[in-house]
Amino acid sequence: MNRIAAALALLLALAAAHAHAAVWQPPPGHAQVPIWPGAAPLAQPAAGPETVATVSRMVAGKPWTAVMRVVQPTMTVFSPATKNTGAAAIVFPGGGYKTLAIDIEGTEICDWLVSRGITAILLKYRVPDSGPHWDPDVGHHMDAKTPMALADAQRTLGLVRARAAEWHVDPHRIGVIGFSAGGHLVADVSTHFDERVYPTVDATDTVSCRPDFAIAVYPGHMMEHTRKEFDLNSTLPVGARVPPTFLLHSVADPTDPVENSLVYYIALKKAGVPVELHLYAQGGHAFGLRRTKAPVTRWPALVEGWLVSIGMLGE
Repeated sequence: MNRIAAALALLLALAAAHAHAAVWQPPPGHAQVPIWPGAAPLAQPAAGPETVATVSRMVAGKPWTAVMRVVQPTMTVFSPATKNTGAAAIVFPGGGYKTLAIDIEGTEICDWLVSRGITAILLKYRVPDSGPHWDPDVGHHMDAKTPMALADAQRTLGLVRARAAEWHVDPHRIGVIGFSAGGHLVADVSTHFDERVYPTVDATDTVSCRPDFAIAVYPGHMMEHTRKEFDLNSTLPVGARVPPTFLLHSVADPTDPVENSLVYYIALKKAGVPVELHLYAQGGHAFGLRRTKAPVTRWPALVEGWLVSIGMLGE
């Protein structure tokens, strides 16, 4: 078992010790809504019911919440209480496609977005095994068993764009933000928008699922590598129509090495895609936006400035 898999296995073991079988519920005043009108396509059986767990590994002095074995994907809309810029962002929590860090990389991100006048849509996408996995015999990340998470992301982008008027959102300013495995999902949906990976369900699936902007924070699963060099995961076909992208990573990330962002940055630059990359010497992994002494935790201000620079937010 490689170092990344071992670290994730340890975290899941710690979470399991504090877990109870329950469907995750959003904060009071918010309701999660199924993204599929019936059974979700590409479905795979889970080992058991959805489970919510408290992970004791502290971040900024607090534990975080993990959701495991999600088979019924939902979205939860967080709308700005006062100023509404018209921009919207769909939030993809991380968790190695095995679990979802639903608060530190989910609801807490939504709270920040709405405080800046951005409508936030938290996607509880399907896990486990809905994204790339590591094959030690081959030496790189392989395709998902089924692209369930990508299907959920494509569907949600279409839903938000189709309901933009209802939610007071500009249909041309809808982006995605994701963390760790969620950062990979950002790249996945940014490079797969011309065709759905699932059969058309209804009229929503005829609406564009191309994000207008993309933000990937310490993304993982981005590399295929051998002992000689690092290459971008071949399942991410970067082209000129990939949306403007913001990348952020800690060079000292022990879980998803900084090369994950570097290979994607290089591919985007070669394709002529507007891309901004920020690297920090310290910071580690899975810090979300909880403030610590590490300078990397001041990244939200960088994102806000970048959104203004690409025309997604007003001055």
